[in-house]
Amino acid sequence: MNETTTASSPHHVKRSEIFDYQTYEESRADTKNKIFEIKKHRRIHLGENLTFLFENHETIKYQIQEIMRVEKIVKESAILEELDTYNSFLGNSGELACVLLIEIEEESDRKPLLENWMGMEKCIYILDEVGNKIFAEHDISQVGDRRLSAVQYLKFPIEADPTAIGCTFSDLAGEVELTKEQKNALSEDLASTIN
Repeated sequence: MNETTTASSPHHVKRSEIFDYQTYEESRADTKNKIFEIKKHRRIHLGENLTFLFENHETIKYQIQEIMRVEKIVKESAILEELDTYNSFLGNSGELACVLLIEIEEESDRKPLLENWMGMEKCIYILDEVGNKIFAEHDISQVGDRRLSAVQYLKFPIEADPTAIGCTFSDLAGEVELTKEQKNALSEDLASTIN
């Protein structure tokens, strides 16, 4: 593997941006504060059960540094493997990527609802400023034979700036308009995938 392999799109994290875990520790507190601010406008709730956590270059770089710190990763091949894995969560040029958390408060409801909601991953969309509904591409490994995983990795191939996010699945149907701050954050992230 080489740097080209691990950073195929302009918004992907490059090997040269990653510090060893000891060096990272020196700036970790400041980094955590910065990431908290970045994530604030990239967390979007839809109804009671769906939370979207949109990722960008900085949030993914933070996750890579954190996993290296926790697991004390120093071997170059292992670092490159983490880069490949986490960069894949960002999608390609012209894509917004997020983690969808399916939140079910009652433990006893979790299994039956995740079974009943099979197929909902195909019903998630972003509405763009032109009025197009762009349905998410999902990771098929997150859907079992009988039920969904409560964590879904989604990518939206979108050309115009996003204005809302929604779901057409019967039990979870709804749409939420993005706040000005959310629109700005996601538009900035989309632009970074191309430049």
